[in-house]
Amino acid sequence: MKEYLLGVDVGTQATKGTLVRPSGEVVAVAAEEYEVLHPRPLWAEQWPEVWLQAVGTVIRALLTRAGVSPKEVTGVCISGLYGGSGIPLDAKMKPIRPCLIWMDRRATAEVEWIKANVDLDKLFLVTGNWVDSYFGYTKILWIKRHEPANWRRISLFLPPNCYINFRLTGQVAIDHSSAGNLGGLYDIRTHAWSEEMAQALGLPLELMPEKIVASGEVIGEVTREGAQLTGLAPGTPVLAGGVDAPMATLAAGALTVGDNVTMMGTSTCWGVIHAGEGFARELVSMPHVVEATEKFYTWGGSATSGALARWFRDELGQAEVARGLGEGGKDPYQFLDDLARAVPPGCEGLLALPYFMGERAPLWDPSARGAWVGLTLSHTKGHLFRALLEAAGFALRHAIEVGEEIGLPISKETMVVGGVAKSPLWLSIIADITGRAIRTPATEGIEAPLADALLVGLAMGLVDRYERIREWISYGEPVLPHPERHAIYDRWYALYRQLYQALRPLFSKLQELPGDQAKTR
Repeated sequence: MKEYLLGVDVGTQATKGTLVRPSGEVVAVAAEEYEVLHPRPLWAEQWPEVWLQAVGTVIRALLTRAGVSPKEVTGVCISGLYGGSGIPLDAKMKPIRPCLIWMDRRATAEVEWIKANVDLDKLFLVTGNWVDSYFGYTKILWIKRHEPANWRRISLFLPPNCYINFRLTGQVAIDHSSAGNLGGLYDIRTHAWSEEMAQALGLPLELMPEKIVASGEVIGEVTREGAQLTGLAPGTPVLAGGVDAPMATLAAGALTVGDNVTMMGTSTCWGVIHAGEGFARELVSMPHVVEATEKFYTWGGSATSGALARWFRDELGQAEVARGLGEGGKDPYQFLDDLARAVPPGCEGLLALPYFMGERAPLWDPSARGAWVGLTLSHTKGHLFRALLEAAGFALRHAIEVGEEIGLPISKETMVVGGVAKSPLWLSIIADITGRAIRTPATEGIEAPLADALLVGLAMGLVDRYERIREWISYGEPVLPHPERHAIYDRWYALYRQLYQALRPLFSKLQELPGDQAKTR
């Protein structure tokens, strides 16, 4: 009997998968890590074959760990990172160059061209979004202007999950959340490509997938080639999927207007569900992965959060990594958290900015840079690490405050999902900084793949309604802000906001210095 629901999420630094029964029982989880290519400062690329191989590895691992035959999988849904430009493909559907992912900020000149040549009020009215090098349409313009030989070969751009779906099924389609997150070309009110904006931007719509579908729609079946790539049985239904942030929001049970969830993995995406009243130039909007023509997902958040911790672990945490290996594979982040826990709020005069890859909503500043300010000889590794944890919390508070200022409907409690949710210390810091009750799912593995699995269950008739997700998961007790620590962080948050403004004039000058454009190692 086919009764297993398969969800896979292609993330920036890892692909994760979950195998679930229709009752919500998680029978297996798996993950596969990989790297992001940074050929120059603030550039970020990935080859799609890396994602494809990781998807195959994860699916095979899930089937092996659960002892499940591929024929018992009723369907698969694949979500993915926001793929920026999307993967440029030639007429034979072969990748021409790496995908310029969301993290890539090279399209600064293209942003300035758009601001000078396109009606920005019209752009916002049509798309519900603004102009920044974060958005995929600016990255596509960069390819057009800087790589003419590649441009002449491009027949189609596909987001990561859509490309994986194509390799599994041979079918080309894009979901509404991925189309909307591209920005610039998608009419968020008619839920179709905008010919008017395509002409204004000089981007032919022929390069976009013609078929736009709901995230829960079956787009095809696993072919013989798809079976060889993944270990799935030929004929297994494949759903469209969607962008990982709204999918993770669904996994946390966010379905109604005002529900807000913070996905803190590589980056931070704090998002709110609304019915169309929350479009704002400061934030990013797209159709939700549930009822895409009626509900919207609007978010803001830092380009880094978990990426800060991973960078610190890899560059400065070698001792903790070695200790973890020596103690039977313990997580080095536990040791780094122990060091940070011994440091008081405010890090004894040390303040960090988390803008290690520029900054997204609501700052929209690709020139922003990371910093530690206030260092003394008395500061330790624990101070440095905690300052980064606090910086991510300050960035989250900034996004939430902007949401409140523009009138988004926001419930009083914020859910946190993703890798950061595994750190009790970090959650406590976030609660103290934001002054909000922070709740996390008590159930393991509450990330985008669980919502992917839910959509499979709905499509296959094994789950009767979206609200079942709230029965699939359990919630832990909320982490409440400590009044005294919140008062301390109020003062530090004010300094955090001032520090960015003070350093902002210097950030662009740093990029003008000789050597800034040199390739990284």
